[in-house]
Amino acid sequence: MNRRDHFPHPDAGFLVVHQLTVRDCARSRDFYRDVLGGVVVMDSPSFSLVQLANGWVALGRAAAAVSDQPGLDVQPPADPSRLDSFMNLRVADIAACYEEWRAKGAEFLTPPIDRGGEIRCYMRDPDGYLIEVGQSTGLLAGLE
Repeated sequence: MNRRDHFPHPDAGFLVVHQLTVRDCARSRDFYRDVLGGVVVMDSPSFSLVQLANGWVALGRAAAAVSDQPGLDVQPPADPSRLDSFMNLRVADIAACYEEWRAKGAEFLTPPIDRGGEIRCYMRDPDGYLIEVGQSTGLLAGLE
């Protein structure tokens, strides 16, 4: 594998890399690689970059403020019952993803639930970040 081919570097415009502050880079890297099938692009004890489908997740260890982040104390979620953001993974076959990822150790809050326009469920990563897994069904009809 040529890791350079998986590194986020746009030829024009921009792309999105979702940064997560984690307690243990190796544990989080393993989750995003082994459970969700990501490709590890960069890896060190304090930082990992994982390509997830057509996006990337940057996993950085908690740290005190640095020169380009003055006054910021970067920490993972302290209370998983309080939500201020979450990652949304759109999948082609939610039943298959649910079974595969659950078999690999993903902890889901519920099985997939049909909400009418979509089927969705939620899981948490090792640091408690919420990840929505959804499959569009009726939502697509409204886009025609």
